[in-house]
Amino acid sequence: MFRLPPRLCGQCASKILRPRYASAADLRFGDSTRTYISSTRHITPRNLSSRHTSLIIRRFQSQFEPLKPPSPSSLGKPRQPKAYTRSRKWLRRLFRTAVAVGLIGVLDHYFYDRSLARSFRTFYTGLIVALDYNINFRPDPWIGDNVNDLHSRSARRVFELLRENGGLYLKIGQAIAMQSAILPPEFQKMFARMFDDAPQNDWAEVEQVIKEDFGKSVEEVFGVSFAGDSSKGVMERTARASASVAQVHWARLADGREVAVKIQKREIARQVGWDLWAFKVVTRLYTWWFDLPLYHLVPYITDRLMLETDFQNEAKNAGKMRELIQGEPRLRDRVYIPEVYHELSSTRVMTAEWIEGIRLWDKEGIQGSWQGGWRKGSPGAGGRRLDPPPPSVAASVPTNHPNDEKLKPVRDDWRGPRKNGGLGLSLRPVMQTMVDLFSAQMFLWGLVHCDPHPGNIFIRRQPSGKPELVLIDHGLYIQMDPKFRKEYAQFWRSLMTFDNATINRITKEEWGINAPDIFASATLMRPYEGGDRKTIDELRGLSKQEQRQRQFEMQQKSRKAVREILANQDKFPQELIFIGRNLRIVQGNNQFLGSPVNRVKITGTWASRALAEGKDASFADRWREYGRHVLFRTVLLSTDVVFWWSKMRQWLGLGKGMDDDIEESMRKMAGSMGVELQHGVFEG
Repeated sequence: MFRLPPRLCGQCASKILRPRYASAADLRFGDSTRTYISSTRHITPRNLSSRHTSLIIRRFQSQFEPLKPPSPSSLGKPRQPKAYTRSRKWLRRLFRTAVAVGLIGVLDHYFYDRSLARSFRTFYTGLIVALDYNINFRPDPWIGDNVNDLHSRSARRVFELLRENGGLYLKIGQAIAMQSAILPPEFQKMFARMFDDAPQNDWAEVEQVIKEDFGKSVEEVFGVSFAGDSSKGVMERTARASASVAQVHWARLADGREVAVKIQKREIARQVGWDLWAFKVVTRLYTWWFDLPLYHLVPYITDRLMLETDFQNEAKNAGKMRELIQGEPRLRDRVYIPEVYHELSSTRVMTAEWIEGIRLWDKEGIQGSWQGGWRKGSPGAGGRRLDPPPPSVAASVPTNHPNDEKLKPVRDDWRGPRKNGGLGLSLRPVMQTMVDLFSAQMFLWGLVHCDPHPGNIFIRRQPSGKPELVLIDHGLYIQMDPKFRKEYAQFWRSLMTFDNATINRITKEEWGINAPDIFASATLMRPYEGGDRKTIDELRGLSKQEQRQRQFEMQQKSRKAVREILANQDKFPQELIFIGRNLRIVQGNNQFLGSPVNRVKITGTWASRALAEGKDASFADRWREYGRHVLFRTVLLSTDVVFWWSKMRQWLGLGKGMDDDIEESMRKMAGSMGVELQHGVFEG
């Protein structure tokens, strides 16, 4: 019970009992509280007595009843609870979106081989790179120290995109790698090793592709046995090679033919449409964003890439090239195209003759001493049938694991007992044959193999001791228009003789290219010192500016040069895209082998010879062109002087060869223009 001291000071009592405001507890007592407050409001120290004190105590005690709930009337009118309708609506939307995205992801993974995810990744990366360039492509970028940081970030993003998506994206990466000479050095370094190195699919997926295309099992199609039947053929279930689009399996058929079975990866058929569509969208976006006339080239490029996934088209290209070479005396005994077996081929499966040989990148294997015997060639040279494997190979098949199976016999007796021998060939005739082959494709036939990297070229030794070049992978070809083929031959001959009038006529009037000097240098893979030199002099005029501003201005001028090369989209020959790729790879092959031949002279000679041998020209025109060809051969003697001077410097350890010297001069010219050239195309 509450008690007051017997002698309570009036001032203290007034402070204690006079509330300054009505608290929440006071409001719960309604009118009685107001009576209490009003009754205590007039208490002063003078009129406070014992009677008043007892009255206050009684009233104070009567007002506080802790266990008594408040009356309903004192709580006021009831109100509706808050519904939070907007929050619930967004939660429902978020849940539905998550379910839809998850369902699409599952369907994309199991039915479309992640095509939607790959396309989304492409759009996201393309948008990020475009925004980054739009914001930071300036002398003093907002992010990073200079433009080189911007290129490095973008190269890393694009490289990761291509590697993660795989499939046709690896083909695009290879195209970037082979054209890296015109890209910033950050892109060159990132894409230097961008070649086929894709994981292989499981054997179950290989079987499914064969069954879908032929309607039969692998055993029925190829006549092989996986149960150890020695009367049938054998086939390796582990791929011998795996690339971005297909993988290759070795097989020995029952009739004794040894074949390479190229099988397209099962997911490619569903991914190719989405991949090319994404490529078109991104290219259109960049065309608009960076004001570069690139999109008009896309249909031609996508058509070529789509044809590369059609193995029947590849078989047709191989057969046509085999026929052309056999009809050309200058190449017939030097170049070999494997025979394709059409009865064992389909849209996604191609069966061709198996090739035993040394890859072009194995210089030691090509040049090593020959230990295979007098007047004997390496296995398979000239199309001779290979020796059969021992019977124990077929008997061992049932005990093998499909993912680790090696049945093909090792045919390396020609390397000698210590396995340190080689083909005993000189690099000069090897490279001479290669340049002759691709020059004939461009200027004689107009049917050009556009992927001649070292992995697609084998070298064999013939019994005569001469080299034989074997060309495989005939998926990426272009067919040149006869008019353009003639113009391109004239262009090459004019480059060698500094015929600037013809160069300007062909590039500007026929092809719509407004920067002939830049285009001529890109074609020759060396500085072209003829022409009006307008674009080159314009670029070199920036050399005295401050480094950051100079670098930015150089790249702006380079973009302008690209626009001038592609100025007239209706006239620009789209075949030049892939022809330039072919020339660049051939130059890289020559450099890799130490520049054993004068590549420029050989190519120019074939161009002039093709004009003189044109079958569609009149008799008078042919004689006129033949006279020009004789004069042209006389002029080319000067290039021999340059070549042998480079060779002499190479022998003395002062240089690496003509193509390397040419590239060094290109690098110096590009350096004066603010561009850094780094050709590490065939590293790794």
